[in-house]
Amino acid sequence: MRACVPLIVAMLCSLAWAGKMESCASRCNEKFNRDAACQCDRRCPRHGDCCEDYDQLCTVEEDPNKPEPFLELEEETEAPASHLYSAPSSCRDRCQEAFDRHQPCHCDARCPEFGNCCEDFESLCGHEGFSYSSDAITNEELQSISEKIYRADTNKAQKEDVIINSQNRISPSETRDQVDCCPEPLFTYVNEKLFSKPTYAAFINLLNNYQRATGRGEHFSAQQLAEQDAFLREVMKTAVMKELYAFLHHQNRYSSEQEFVSDLKNMWFGLYSRGNGEEDSSGFEHVFSGEVKKGKVTGFHNWIRFYMQEKEGLVDYYSHIYDGPWDSYPDVLAMQFNWDGYYKEVGSAFIGSSPEFEFALYSLCFIARPGKACQLSLGGYPLAIQTYTWDKSTYGNGKKYIATAYVVSSTQ
Repeated sequence: MRACVPLIVAMLCSLAWAGKMESCASRCNEKFNRDAACQCDRRCPRHGDCCEDYDQLCTVEEDPNKPEPFLELEEETEAPASHLYSAPSSCRDRCQEAFDRHQPCHCDARCPEFGNCCEDFESLCGHEGFSYSSDAITNEELQSISEKIYRADTNKAQKEDVIINSQNRISPSETRDQVDCCPEPLFTYVNEKLFSKPTYAAFINLLNNYQRATGRGEHFSAQQLAEQDAFLREVMKTAVMKELYAFLHHQNRYSSEQEFVSDLKNMWFGLYSRGNGEEDSSGFEHVFSGEVKKGKVTGFHNWIRFYMQEKEGLVDYYSHIYDGPWDSYPDVLAMQFNWDGYYKEVGSAFIGSSPEFEFALYSLCFIARPGKACQLSLGGYPLAIQTYTWDKSTYGNGKKYIATAYVVSSTQ
């Protein structure tokens, strides 16, 4: 049993200063309030505008019997927003950017709700396939399509195909200790016949196409570019991706499958710079293959990659803080590990899922809830996926690359 977070009971009176609220008393998880002196919504830690008593009043564990949520630690999401735009009063190249309180007007999905959009917001950000109304897809629709994708994943592993030994579970407070609590490997057995399936084989071909160190530019050969196209071709043949495309087409996000595949290639495989101005990263590399930046592992959210690196002696599994409730695959595990000398404090991954399943769910959430927690349902259990856009460069008509995508928890 994990140690429960002690329940902090505090009674604070609302303080008045220039007629504006400065406390989170009775305000926890409220919507962003532009008239308040400080905020109490779930995104305020990211934006740095929380009230001083936010941690005390709004981050307690409400239900001690609830599975403990975990939060991924992604280096790029901790960095302050960069002021890259020559015309901050415009939405040019800013559609669906993260909220930035320093900007005079905004272009995020919620600015219509708060009435603080730039004047050209609707003309620049309201076109088909990149609509400001990302929340037009309801949570109920997301849960319905995710269940359909879950049922359509016929290429997933069966219980006899993958056997894991999760061993010791630790509390989130212990993740920084970098202690190897698990002497045995995570994977006891994997039926490698899975890897001969077309989508698995195409996926595995991509994993050795990247240099994990950021700051070192990626340069793809003609063969490697062909492998990207081959992967997209294979996944689009699957029932999983057909379900996803049919849903997004019905939502008027894409008018044709060709348009959809072209956008997937850009958002996942388009290169951008995480350091030194080199085109050294992409959404696919970060999420599925993994990177190292400033001495830390970032990304690396795929069980196949983990298994193959562990088999080569390059990954040392340390412990886990969360094991999902599913009694069949895909399951979810949030773990700590060392990757050839570099530590991953919290790394969440689906276990036993097909490549197309992960690719579909991450793409769905990036398109429907960019930069937000995306509420899904798998086999009747709630699941949240967090995505972030890469805000420092764009493709097409201001569209954003995938910075990262990962499972946040099963309870949020």
